[in-house]
Amino acid sequence: MRKLLNALYTGSIWLAALFMIGVLVMVLLSMLGRMFQFYIPGTDAYAGYAMAGAGFLALAHTLKSGEHIRVTLIIDKLTGGARRGMELWSLSVAVLLAGLLAVYAWRLAWQSHEFHDISTSADGTALWIPQILMGLGTSVLLIAFLDEWVLEFQRKRSHASVETRHE
Repeated sequence: MRKLLNALYTGSIWLAALFMIGVLVMVLLSMLGRMFQFYIPGTDAYAGYAMAGAGFLALAHTLKSGEHIRVTLIIDKLTGGARRGMELWSLSVAVLLAGLLAVYAWRLAWQSHEFHDISTSADGTALWIPQILMGLGTSVLLIAFLDEWVLEFQRKRSHASVETRHE
């Protein structure tokens, strides 16, 4: 199971990296278009979709790498069972919020599909297509938070990455 979860997080970050390359390509196309007097409709919109996709798809890997910003003002002062209880409570809230975010991201994509919602920019893209990236990213984030919760519950969660940054 650990290999599968790590592969999911790694795949998600690689997909995010590809979307960042997509942002670069769209920006370069837009710049070249201005320089050489040609126009490709939708480059700005596609750059935005790619940026949003990259951001959402990178969330889970960022969490699992210990790179999310944590406010540890209270939790750093706790030890033993109190700290573990606070970690589990914090992760439970994070699971709840990530779950709600995922549900509403998928709901938004579904509603955009149902209402045939399209972009108002020159590209006219069906909005449910780029919104799927938001649903995917938030779903992988939910899985990552559930993974962290289970690891904490089993006392297998590493706190070293968080603690070393404070020194």
